[in-house]
Amino acid sequence: MTSPILVFAKAPEPGKVKTRLVPLLGADGAAALHRDLVRHALATANSAGLGPVELWCAPDERHPFFAACAQEFGIALKPQGEGDLGARMLRAFEATLGQTPRALLIGSDCPSLTSEDLRNAACALETGNDAVFTPAEDGGYMLVGLTRAAPELFEGVAWGTPMVMAETRKHLSELGWHWQELPTRWDVDRPEDYARLVREGLLPGLVPFAEAGNA
Repeated sequence: MTSPILVFAKAPEPGKVKTRLVPLLGADGAAALHRDLVRHALATANSAGLGPVELWCAPDERHPFFAACAQEFGIALKPQGEGDLGARMLRAFEATLGQTPRALLIGSDCPSLTSEDLRNAACALETGNDAVFTPAEDGGYMLVGLTRAAPELFEGVAWGTPMVMAETRKHLSELGWHWQELPTRWDVDRPEDYARLVREGLLPGLVPFAEAGNA
């Protein structure tokens, strides 16, 4: 059974993406990194072989970068629409789960997430869980998979804080859902994350941390 993968990404506008890395990389450098991360996420999603991959775009799908991704990876583009992250994720799941029994959603800044992780997440949904998550080291999560959408799962969550996963677990318990958590992974937000990214070689061609600081 296929599991569509929804990749969430912002348009790579300098000064509006990866803002905590701007002091290190500059606005243009941070935007370039964001583009590389989005392409990496799409390649990982495609290589998982689980089903169709969709790029859900913010604020909408009209940026030329998104059109280039659609052509390169053979994917569909969808607009995230208005609202906070929870409202936008709920909208994506409601649209997708109206057509398929399960779906995965991932962010675009988590190069430590592998195609095997995606396949394991799909397996968790196929074996009776209502939801599956890959927690992030910073207290959030970078993957969520669902067999049904519930507004309660995404409401009252302090997005972008270390409490996201803890608050989500509380909502899952209140809903009475069965869920599985996969091994914790890390994402790229801060200078130390960039240093780790270079060190682990997940995105070849990145300049070393010290050189980036002198750019």
